[in-house]
Amino acid sequence: MKTLARTRPAVVYALVVVVGMAAFLWPFFLTGHSLPDQAHSGDAPLWAALVGAAVVAAVALEIRRGTMTGTTVALLGVLSAIAGLLRLLALPGGGNGIYFLVILAGVAFGPRFGLLLGLLAMAVSAVVTGGIGPWLPFQMLALSWMGAGAGFLGRATVHLDARLEVGVIAAYGWAWGFVYGAILNLWFWPFQVDGGALSYAPHLTAGQTFHHYWAFYVATSFAWDAAGALANAILIVLTGRAVLRSLRRFAGRLDPVVELVPMGAPV
Repeated sequence: MKTLARTRPAVVYALVVVVGMAAFLWPFFLTGHSLPDQAHSGDAPLWAALVGAAVVAAVALEIRRGTMTGTTVALLGVLSAIAGLLRLLALPGGGNGIYFLVILAGVAFGPRFGLLLGLLAMAVSAVVTGGIGPWLPFQMLALSWMGAGAGFLGRATVHLDARLEVGVIAAYGWAWGFVYGAILNLWFWPFQVDGGALSYAPHLTAGQTFHHYWAFYVATSFAWDAAGALANAILIVLTGRAVLRSLRRFAGRLDPVVELVPMGAPV
């Protein structure tokens, strides 16, 4: 039973990844022709509902297991709100401030917290900016993967020198500036079936599909994402050391403390 209790949250997080990959990839198996403005117009609410249900289930299981407390949930909500509001921070090249906080919080609190924070922060930012549409569940999933990856990175960098660790995290943020853009384009690109060299076609091989998508990405997104990647790296270099120190101080206070009391001893 204890093993089952430990694995249930992990199963929910794995489902978020599997559901997310299915949401992005199923249009590649379409055999007909669809228009770009029809991209996920019918199924986006379903993906959003599945993602939302996974968040609720993950938090409930974490609380039941004792790995999250009311304080942790409150902190998750506060950081989600702050990260969502930071999307209003317009940076040169179209970048904004939501990504660097999700990355640093993921490093400090771990992959599970980073995944949940990415999902919730993007949902909050969509409400704040009015950016609610069929693209939203895909933005939430991509940001959650960024936060979860930062959590795994933090486990590897926690013992590094502080300056070196910030440099590694800044490099991660820079790389994810491109990865996030490349992933996010996939929510609509399979619906670009105009027959051109930049579009998707059902009859293409995997290699040809990758070639077409790479050409599309370089032509439409590379420069934009390069500016966002640079903004991520600069923000992490400028603020990473102080923000990470504060977040880790909170993370240390949230660790559950187990006190063994001998039987019969006064409590």
